[in-house]
Amino acid sequence: MAQQPGGLPRGADNRIVTAGFEGTWAQLGDLDGADWPAASAFLVDDHLTALRAVWAHAQGGRETLVAGSGRVGEEQAEGFRDAGLALVRSTGVTRAAGDHDTEVGRVWLLTSGSTGRPKQVAHTLDSLTTVAGDQPARTWLCPYAAGAYAWWQVVTLSLNLPGQNVLFIEPSQLEQWPQLALEHGVTAASGTPTFWRQALWRSGEVMGQLPLEQVTLGGEPVDQAILDRLREVYPKARISWIYASSEAGAAIAVHDGQAGFPRAWLDRDVPGRPRLSVQDGELVIASSKAAEGMDEQIHTGDHVEITGGRVLITGRIASDEINVGGSKASASKVRDTLLAHPAVVWASVKGRKAPLVGMVVAAEVVLDPAAETVTDAELQSWCAERLPDYSVPRRIRVRDEIPLKETLKSDV
Repeated sequence: MAQQPGGLPRGADNRIVTAGFEGTWAQLGDLDGADWPAASAFLVDDHLTALRAVWAHAQGGRETLVAGSGRVGEEQAEGFRDAGLALVRSTGVTRAAGDHDTEVGRVWLLTSGSTGRPKQVAHTLDSLTTVAGDQPARTWLCPYAAGAYAWWQVVTLSLNLPGQNVLFIEPSQLEQWPQLALEHGVTAASGTPTFWRQALWRSGEVMGQLPLEQVTLGGEPVDQAILDRLREVYPKARISWIYASSEAGAAIAVHDGQAGFPRAWLDRDVPGRPRLSVQDGELVIASSKAAEGMDEQIHTGDHVEITGGRVLITGRIASDEINVGGSKASASKVRDTLLAHPAVVWASVKGRKAPLVGMVVAAEVVLDPAAETVTDAELQSWCAERLPDYSVPRRIRVRDEIPLKETLKSDV
């Protein structure tokens, strides 16, 4: 990580704002000191504690894991201790149980846990830093949970580049974030497609007042409908979709406002950029920004389709296929079809057990209150005109709210 004369990170004077602090990175060091062991797992309840851990790590000589306390169970926490990491919680410090030589500079991340209990992967501040060069001065909004890969992306951007201030949002502030962003002069924001859908649906009037120059989406497959909606609200902003994971790092960045990425990017070797390929319908990535110890080629578990010169990521291979009496319905295709309806702002599609056929397609939707009333039968008819009969949802439930998990994703 680049440094100022004197050894501080280049972004040390950038301003950061949390629910409990407003000042620069360097001023975090003026807060009451803490005697943290050199190798520590910080299980945090707020961004301020997490950022203090990051700042201590950036001073050197430390090995650090940061995760929300709610993501780590007691069994996994004891595993950290056995591996040589002290536990730092709001209630105090618990020393490590096992011997451990501190791996200076190592940063541990937990994976999203979408396929089971979160796993540990190893990075450094350098491998987490993916934006370099001159950047416009901006104030970023960071709504991600502390310790997530996307959270580290914003953190390292601010640590490394002058002019990158950040407003961090606690989970309890997610309903108020548009107003907070307006008050603190946010000009750039990053979130999942579900995060953006919920914000536009819930706070559309305030959202329209935000002077956003940069809108970033990541963490979930992105569809054309949400990209087009954001373009309507922010016609002058650069709208980017980022594909990244704790294991593979930030691998794909698209800025043309179109869903997916150009097919021409497959199977090409460009110095400094990941190599992308498709094997049996699965996205495979080889990247120098991958976590330590990963295979050269990382099988992402994400299904892709190639349409019209674009490579579209449609969802997880393990959960996309619904077997309806021997026919294979694609949950992602049904979801995209529902989202294309002008009255639908969010949709989730899953299989549901049923007599005779084993499974049927079931959907949950959130409707646009400003749109004309639409019935279940009309949505089914919409799908029937565009999908095979076995893919048409047999059951549709209308929800009042777009569900948002701690990861800013929803079960879709």
